[in-house]
Amino acid sequence: MHALRGNHITASHRRGIPARWRRAGGAIAALTLPIASSGVAAAPARDASSCRVTHTIPVSMGTPSGVAVDSGAHTAYVTNYSSETVSVIDEATNKVTHTIFIGYYPYGVAVDPAAGTVYVTNLYPGAVSVINAATNKVTRTIPIGAPYGVAVDAAARTVYVTNSSAGTVSVINAATNRITRTIPVGVGVSGVAVDPAARTVYVTGGGFRDITSVINEATGKVTHAIPVGDTPYEVAVDPAARTAYVANYSGDTVSVINEATSTVARTIPVGSAPYGVAVDPAARTVYVTNGDGTVSVIDAATGTVIATVPVGAFPYEVAVDPATHTAYVANEDSGTVSVIQMCR
Repeated sequence: MHALRGNHITASHRRGIPARWRRAGGAIAALTLPIASSGVAAAPARDASSCRVTHTIPVSMGTPSGVAVDSGAHTAYVTNYSSETVSVIDEATNKVTHTIFIGYYPYGVAVDPAAGTVYVTNLYPGAVSVINAATNKVTRTIPIGAPYGVAVDAAARTVYVTNSSAGTVSVINAATNRITRTIPVGVGVSGVAVDPAARTVYVTGGGFRDITSVINEATGKVTHAIPVGDTPYEVAVDPAARTAYVANYSGDTVSVINEATSTVARTIPVGSAPYGVAVDPAARTVYVTNGDGTVSVIDAATGTVIATVPVGAFPYEVAVDPATHTAYVANEDSGTVSVIQMCR
């Protein structure tokens, strides 16, 4: 049985969250409210049978957890928690080309494609590793407390890191690799995502608070606390549609947030114990990892699950390459990455 990662869950604890972390109510009923004024046309119906795993890539028996994609370089980065490494995958060949030793139990990962930089959160003793994507070398280690999730606003040259035990978000200047601001949010913060066009950051409450906090990038202040589902862990943003998606682990749902109103517009039932979430904006598709070894594929236009794709054991994070419309899923207990093609 894996150990708990701070206040977060490892694979063997899915569906077994300690009682003090759970909220009353269980699964949340699906709402039928439309997403207001997204300005994006509805997508045509798609063939669910075309959603499938095309490749399974062995990466590490060190529990692959986080995954991020550099679309321009056609490269995926996978953190391997137990082996303290990052696997670098060539998307063209679906093979691991480099394994980078990180140390400090790496979990979250995000890419700044313009700068050619990869950021990795290290849970213990607490730091962010900065990797040069050209050399696959760690160039800087930034002490940061208890980091978990990480997201990059490439245009603003800013990195956002959630600190779960401190209940804060650290703001890193990507040019200097220095922490410029620490934003109080609330205990148990987990996932983080950025809408660069709206200059807005979304932070989930994890196992302690069933809310998603909204941060104004310009002021560094929390502007809204949006009630979502039970035990929200990861969050992803579709900037074009002004929509955020939150995976609610204990509720078996995804909350769809209308960014314009900072309210939940729709609640979508998915698989058992959803954790990771990623968006393909152009394809209007959302991918959600479930603790039952599947990925729910959501049509963003209709808010319905159009396919349930079997992957490896205990899938954690998922990332999408919007150029190829391909999803990459880190399967923690299988030591693999599943590659899912877009539903046609």
